Amino acid sequence: MQAAAGSPSSSTTTTTTIASIAAADPDDDSISGSNLGGSGGAPGATAIQSWWESISKARSRILSLASLLSSPDLALLADSDGPARSLLDSPAASAAISAALSAPSSGTGDDPLCHWLYDTFQSSDPDLRLVALSFLPLLSGLYLSRAINLPSLAGFEAVLLAVYAAEVKARGGKPVLVSVPDLSLPSLYHYPRQPTSSSSARTPPRPSVGVLSPPLEPQIAVKSTKRACIVAVALDSYYKNISSMPSRSKIDLCEFVAEWAGQDCPCRHEFDDDDENREIGGPAEEMQKLRIREGPNGNHCNGEEEGSRVLRRGSRVPLPWELLQPVLRILGHCLLAPLNPQEVRDSASMAVRCVYARASHDLMPQAILASHSLIKLDGSSRKVAKPKTTSANASKPNTPSKLKKPGVFLVPR
Repeated sequence: MQAAAGSPSSSTTTTTTIASIAAADPDDDSISGSNLGGSGGAPGATAIQSWWESISKARSRILSLASLLSSPDLALLADSDGPARSLLDSPAASAAISAALSAPSSGTGDDPLCHWLYDTFQSSDPDLRLVALSFLPLLSGLYLSRAINLPSLAGFEAVLLAVYAAEVKARGGKPVLVSVPDLSLPSLYHYPRQPTSSSSARTPPRPSVGVLSPPLEPQIAVKSTKRACIVAVALDSYYKNISSMPSRSKIDLCEFVAEWAGQDCPCRHEFDDDDENREIGGPAEEMQKLRIREGPNGNHCNGEEEGSRVLRRGSRVPLPWELLQPVLRILGHCLLAPLNPQEVRDSASMAVRCVYARASHDLMPQAILASHSLIKLDGSSRKVAKPKTTSANASKPNTPSKLKKPGVFLVPR
């Protein structure tokens, strides 16, 4: 029996078809005026179902977090249009999770917040995975700082191993390579236009290929010898998504890097760009400035700088080159990305100077070169961004100028 035009069944069918067409791809050629009867509604229905499943998962994770942290205010984020994105950008949620992770008893195998982060990262929703990744700097900083004294941090290690396993799967057992051009060749502007007989007979050189990261091996536990490698791979995964990370996550990483390198070292100020023109002493004097002197806390050299005692969450840890590589990439983004706020740039500026001082103490040429380059780039960008002021008031149109008295000239007779 055919339904009438004004019957409820006809209205329901028409509404469902229009909603399906609206949710489908507007560029899809299969959606046209000739197939409005429902043949093109299947892709739209699938998109709506996928969107609703994503919303339901995000709401479930938010309600679980609110119950775990005993914070009813966090449950309000579940009612937003984009729950996962609202959770990622919420300062209240960030403060609550950071406080729970920073507790002295956190990071154990039965820590419910570590279980929540692990399950959230395993979600298929990319926004929920970003939420878990945004707390990776805080988790990594606490883990490396505590791993020296605490033997069991299974909760932190489970989250790090989950990120590491995802990166192993993404790389597919292949190394990360970088192509380095042959620097022995002349530049494009100095290359001869007419090749000579000697140059034409010469075979073109092949660009050298460097291994940025070797193939990753699957890990089922965090051994002390693999700790830096696993954290480095996790931070590299964080760097790949750093454009979506909130500012407080980047600041957490910069603060922990400064503490890993040794925040109390006052010689980090010796590498500022403002000191380029100062007179440099002899080699013995310069090496004396880089000499490490252990203080009462074992964390500083050449004495502790006044006013540098602040509440610390991290401590001085070993910094091998494999861990410094992703750290320096993240610091480079924090320093030079144009959309970063000034607070992020200032934190990164202090962190990279601490890394430079630490690399100078440990005699790490790669870290010295990379961190010093970032310091130079930071100084150059700050000089460009600094507003130029003129000393002459006459250049300002609204500044009144004083009338000058006419000069008196003595003319000889």
